[in-house]
Amino acid sequence: MAKKLRTRKHKVVLNRSAGGDAGITFMLTILGAFMFLPMLYVIMQSLKPLDELWMFPPRFFVRNPTMKNYRDLFTLMNTSWVPFSRYIFNTVFTSVVGTFGNLFLSSLAAYAMAKIKFPGGKFMFKTVRTSLMFHSTVTGITSFIIMSALHMIDTYWAIIVPAWATSLGLYLMKQFMETNVSDAVLESARLDGASELRTFWTIAMPMVKPAWLTLIIYSFQDLWNKGSSIYIHSEQLKSFNYAIGQIMAGGIKRAGAHAASTVIMMLVPILVFVISQSNIIETMGSSGMKD
Repeated sequence: MAKKLRTRKHKVVLNRSAGGDAGITFMLTILGAFMFLPMLYVIMQSLKPLDELWMFPPRFFVRNPTMKNYRDLFTLMNTSWVPFSRYIFNTVFTSVVGTFGNLFLSSLAAYAMAKIKFPGGKFMFKTVRTSLMFHSTVTGITSFIIMSALHMIDTYWAIIVPAWATSLGLYLMKQFMETNVSDAVLESARLDGASELRTFWTIAMPMVKPAWLTLIIYSFQDLWNKGSSIYIHSEQLKSFNYAIGQIMAGGIKRAGAHAASTVIMMLVPILVFVISQSNIIETMGSSGMKD
């Protein structure tokens, strides 16, 4: 007799027992709570008065919660000779422009390497793969010389252009396009008269949505958390993360404001991750195609 398939909301689910589902849910809940502990600790720190911040041994939960740290932070923002809105604008601008530029250029290059045969394509990809071995610190002097020659020092482009040319984005997109974009579908689009650019934008990109959503997360998080840079000298162009470092340099009396600013810096990448993660999980289950 055929085994009856379990359904939930009219959808077939894995044929596990209810006890198995409960056990997995319990384990995932415990793991999720454990992973949330560092974020909860940062939030607790931002609500502690100074005497609790420096208590030894330190306590996880706050005894006398206060919003004074946030008020002190906004007071410091208002008294800074460079408005904090300027620091925030610099961070948002470089993060958004750098992220979407990286996504667009990496996707275009990855599509060409994965789906278009041209001389030297394999060698170029090997070069990209090799470049993943080198940290930005190793190439810092060379990058500074190039930026100086291009007159990009002390401009937004000194942060944005290197973000556009990251090897990780190209590698990720190329590998995903090779395995998830069907050659037969692309060939059908070309036979129907679609240009290569239209084929890339309307056929290939929707099929690799999980990859470019993941790239958005990594790129945005890296740019958002970027602090001081050897390419930026003007105070008017520096990031919010750099301003937070300046707050902490004021001594232990600013520890509360620093804790509050850490929460603010943490919230935006988490929000981007949560939004993108839901789309990634949904797309992973429905975007697979076979020849």
